[in-house]
Amino acid sequence: MAKTFDWQLPTEIKFGSGKIEEAGAVCRRYGTKCLIVTTASEPWLEILVVRVKAILAASGVESKWYSGIGVNPTTDQITGGAEAARSFGAQVVLGLGGGSSMDGAKAIAVEATHTDTCWDYLWFRETQPTSATLPVVAVTTTSGTGSQLTQVAVVTKTDERCKSAIYNDMVLPRVAIVDPDLMTSIPPRMTAFTGFDAFTHAFETFIHPGCNPYIEMMAREAISLVLKWLPKAVANGNDTEARYYMALADSLAGLCIRSAGVTLPHGMGMAIGGMYPHVAHGQSLAIVYPAFMEYTQAAAPYQFAWLARQLDPTAASLDDAKAAALAPALLSGFIKAIGISQKLRDVAVPETELDALTVACMVLPDYKNNPRVATPEDMSALVYASW
Repeated sequence: MAKTFDWQLPTEIKFGSGKIEEAGAVCRRYGTKCLIVTTASEPWLEILVVRVKAILAASGVESKWYSGIGVNPTTDQITGGAEAARSFGAQVVLGLGGGSSMDGAKAIAVEATHTDTCWDYLWFRETQPTSATLPVVAVTTTSGTGSQLTQVAVVTKTDERCKSAIYNDMVLPRVAIVDPDLMTSIPPRMTAFTGFDAFTHAFETFIHPGCNPYIEMMAREAISLVLKWLPKAVANGNDTEARYYMALADSLAGLCIRSAGVTLPHGMGMAIGGMYPHVAHGQSLAIVYPAFMEYTQAAAPYQFAWLARQLDPTAASLDDAKAAALAPALLSGFIKAIGISQKLRDVAVPETELDALTVACMVLPDYKNNPRVATPEDMSALVYASW
């Protein structure tokens, strides 16, 4: 049966080489004081922040730099940023970096203007962010998280070993600046992690029950772009063509998850990041994807067969069921080719905690959107298979 759907895109997208130069004029729309949010300072990042501050100043925008965000933003880090925003009198928050920086900026924009911490405004809470939330401008320096185009801010509460999210249109960036020139300094391994994250966003929306013809079109294009260009971006970070098309894939995939959502692997990845904050999000997804693929392929033969044919054109001669059965091994080969094939044991997850991790993997409802819905016993098998 043909699906009906609605489509809305409230975030303005500025995409292409040199678009970072428009950051000052963009932020000036919302005020004259901007909090720049990033992860910990590194030489390449410091150079970029100095440049952004100059761009903002040229438009009459004073800025303060908060570099207290970690690879998995924590509630303490968000509180530190919110305090910095309030003391500075920030009128707009600019997230500069990958998903951690952009999610951190969104959460700071909430906490800085509300009475409680960001953890009190998670997706399932009765109390939600209000229009007092500071406007957010997202400037992405990676190609993978899609955070510049989503209503999600992922945060971790370390004392609870829990990773969850604000999910509210109030944290949608007003403007997303996607400048591929900013991405050439990202090292190969992080390029691979974030690029694989973009793949997962597109593929999981493709198999999601909320997928519609418009989302499917974007998801399939994003998947094709990642499969072609991610290995090239990993091999040569200065390949501007590869960076351009990966930025495009990331943006398309971000639009997909903004409108549909993710499935089983993301709930698992979030649980891993919550319990083991040293594991990057894309890294956790690469770890669980082989088991997820084997578990799910027979329940979505059309989508898995399409993927198999993208990875191996000779699969075109096979029917959907047979082609779909090839997809897990083919994607595992792709993960290995970009250098991120690992198991949970490789990232210091102890075998004694696998049962606790299984429980955590079923906290978020993402697994319920999977074509094959996991029981607790199924989830345990998936976790152990990933170890």
